[in-house]
Amino acid sequence: MPLQFNPVKVFSGSASTALASKIARSIGRDAGEVTINRFSDGEFQPSYNESVRGCDLFIVQSTYAPSDNLMELLLLIDAARRASAHYVTAVIPYFGLARQDRKDKPRVPIGSKLVANLLAAAGANRVMTMDLHAAQIQGFFDIPVDHLDASVIFVPYLRSLGLKHLTIASPDIGGALRARFFAKAMNVEVVICDKQRKRANEIESMSVIGDVKGHDIVLVDDIIDTAGTLTKAAQLLVDKGARSVRAVCTHPVLSGNAYERIEDSVLEELIVCDTIPLRQNSKKIRVLSVAELFAKAISSVNEHGSISELFRISDEYQSKINI
Repeated sequence: MPLQFNPVKVFSGSASTALASKIARSIGRDAGEVTINRFSDGEFQPSYNESVRGCDLFIVQSTYAPSDNLMELLLLIDAARRASAHYVTAVIPYFGLARQDRKDKPRVPIGSKLVANLLAAAGANRVMTMDLHAAQIQGFFDIPVDHLDASVIFVPYLRSLGLKHLTIASPDIGGALRARFFAKAMNVEVVICDKQRKRANEIESMSVIGDVKGHDIVLVDDIIDTAGTLTKAAQLLVDKGARSVRAVCTHPVLSGNAYERIEDSVLEELIVCDTIPLRQNSKKIRVLSVAELFAKAISSVNEHGSISELFRISDEYQSKINI
């Protein structure tokens, strides 16, 4: 018997409405409407404005701060299950609490594991996300996880710049594997910035492992939060003789005075994805959209197809660029 494909509907929480609309348009439909009813004490209740019975639902919501974004996603999943949706996929372009992936000191939670449990308990059948802070977080789930890779968007863009002396750099030891992947894809060298922290978001010292003199450096990271590490690494690389410094980062959290730090830094350009909407525009920040990539993944999941093709880097892949 031929495979039966259930109707696909794309919905969004309030944190990712713009991205969800782009994803829906890329698969040839409009995003469904959700109403968020709010009580005077801050409690809220989301509801679907159309029937979802028997449908394959893809609920798009990045779970960046505040925690209401996560709670909203959980309530949307629960509402979908209670409304008899056939299959519910939580599409989480930015998976919040991913930095809490282990016990790095006594008496702390493993936040990403807790979120995995909450998503399953709410009724999600599947999770689709991008560039987890640690890939092994997929193992926290007992449901399927599609872990997309933003390198298929970044690498073609970097190639288009035509930098003659390109070198990939990691802003810290923890990102060395990611940097090596980019360097291998572009057949260039890699250098590492080794940092010592006093505490979270505060750097004590930093040094460079490798030669950068006369090179065009591209720093690679998954999350940019306060931009302290990134801008300090960029300055250090310039001080060591780098000709230019750019950075690519999937998730632009950009908290505190991050925008000011970027504007005042030696960075030529910061290239990010739209997994999190920017709070303000910046002449130094270029946004590459992940909508087409997620749309292809959604179509493949709905049609019971493979998504392995989406991990293949090709210069023919053109993302839609917003600034």
